[in-house]
Amino acid sequence: TAQDIILPPSVEIVDTTQPIANLRESIDFCIELQIKRDRGYHTELRKNSQDGSYPIDAVSMPVRNVNYSIFSCGNGNEKHEILFLEIWTNGSLTPKEALYEASRNLIDLFLPFLHAEEERTSFEENKNRFTPPLLTFQKRFTNQKRFTNQKRFTNLKKNKKGIPLNCIFIDQLELPSRTYNCLKRADIHTLLDLLSKTEEDLMRIDSFRMEDGKLIWDTLEKHLPMDLPKNKFLL
Repeated sequence: TAQDIILPPSVEIVDTTQPIANLRESIDFCIELQIKRDRGYHTELRKNSQDGSYPIDAVSMPVRNVNYSIFSCGNGNEKHEILFLEIWTNGSLTPKEALYEASRNLIDLFLPFLHAEEERTSFEENKNRFTPPLLTFQKRFTNQKRFTNQKRFTNLKKNKKGIPLNCIFIDQLELPSRTYNCLKRADIHTLLDLLSKTEEDLMRIDSFRMEDGKLIWDTLEKHLPMDLPKNKFLL
């Protein structure tokens, strides 16, 4: 079974009961395995196999089964529906992690439709909707900028109580497509990802501008209301 496989410390077998082969007599049996990262179901072509090798179809599906049910509740004219999900996995990830990943993949699937129109419109043509205020960069403002922005960033990080930041996707912030695409290219998908970055990290993103930084922080303040200094955000 799988428990007889000798593995390096960086690899762990999720299900050690999986059968490998049945031996009818006592012999020395040795198999060399080549393992790669994948997802879904992958069929191997037998004709391309090397001498002495035996390719097998790979099933990379950590979710074993999913059930769902919908219940109606509410009194009077107010009716609500509650969705119950039951998720079973093979142990390589938790049901919560599986739901999170599925939600992210579903959002990414529909993003081309949401941003198709914005992609065809230049940032300048949308200036009535997305124009940030004129900002000046002067050396004498450097220390004040760092203090003001860092204080805002710290306050935003502290405002996590009761808010599942890893479940709030940047798609919900309604950012302009240009700013949004910069964040996505940097693998920033959720508010938690965003708040884990410093200003220096954001400014190192390809095509990221000072105007994008101000727009992002203003949007974060809108979604995470809190008391912040009244100083103008300086970049």
